[in-house]
Amino acid sequence: MSDKKTLLDGVDARTRLAGSNQMEILLFSLGTRETFGINVFKVREVGRTPRITKTPNMPKGVEGLISLRGNVIPVLSLASFLSLENKPQALGETMMVAEYSKRTLGFLVHEVDRIIRVDWEKVKAPEGLISANQGLITAVIELDNARLVSILDVEQILSNAFGEAVIVDIMPVRTWQDSSVFFADDSIVARKKIIEVLDKMGIKHKHATNGAEAWTRLQAIAAHSSQTGRPLRDEINLILVDAEMPEMDGYVLTKHIKSDSRFDGVPVVMHSSLSSEANKAMGKSVGVDAYVAKFDAEVLADTLRPLIER
Repeated sequence: MSDKKTLLDGVDARTRLAGSNQMEILLFSLGTRETFGINVFKVREVGRTPRITKTPNMPKGVEGLISLRGNVIPVLSLASFLSLENKPQALGETMMVAEYSKRTLGFLVHEVDRIIRVDWEKVKAPEGLISANQGLITAVIELDNARLVSILDVEQILSNAFGEAVIVDIMPVRTWQDSSVFFADDSIVARKKIIEVLDKMGIKHKHATNGAEAWTRLQAIAAHSSQTGRPLRDEINLILVDAEMPEMDGYVLTKHIKSDSRFDGVPVVMHSSLSSEANKAMGKSVGVDAYVAKFDAEVLADTLRPLIER
């Protein structure tokens, strides 16, 4: 499988996007008129679809396995998850190899187009307009030519394909006062899992579904704390942010938090499916106190615990 270096080169340069509220999207099609997109940081390489080994009892949408550089990885048909498998050319002539939550996967697509750079503020939630795809579209971008790009919720796709991770017993936090976490994540699956972890830890929580909403709510909480004369840390012990969110990403949200003295002493943890070292460096550059790759419930709990109990 050959890399399309001209398409995916320049990752180091892209790390400088941290804090600019921009991201780069790889556009692709599934054999229909619709245009789809995926964050470039998730994609390791793109090439022709190799021979896929069919195996029994695979979940719907999982076409089989391939051997790639000594590793056996599953191959998923995105068209199948979006109920497009009966369309011409939908099964996929091209494969994107993606790294997602420490897992390497092959995604079958019809063809890739190009990489575009967009402002997160132009990335909007679909607001139920694509209910036929059962929540598999996490955001929509309108380009300058009025063309719409649908951003797939890969977390939901993986959950549909392989099931949700089972969360084992997690010990509650040890602190003399009630603990509270504010978190922001646009994925329904991720929010559900975060809530499950926090509930098992005995931590109260509030949340937002994107960075802009989170910043508005956090400012309101900080203003109320100032009015009542209570330390903000009595209201929020920790802030957990996703990296990729519509309207405002987690990097810009973190920059806002870290530049506001009212949040001094409140740690910020970035919780993202973008698990590469480059993405961790991006988080560090904007001041996050810890970076956790999705989704390992025990690792998340172990990361949060000392920051809350201190």
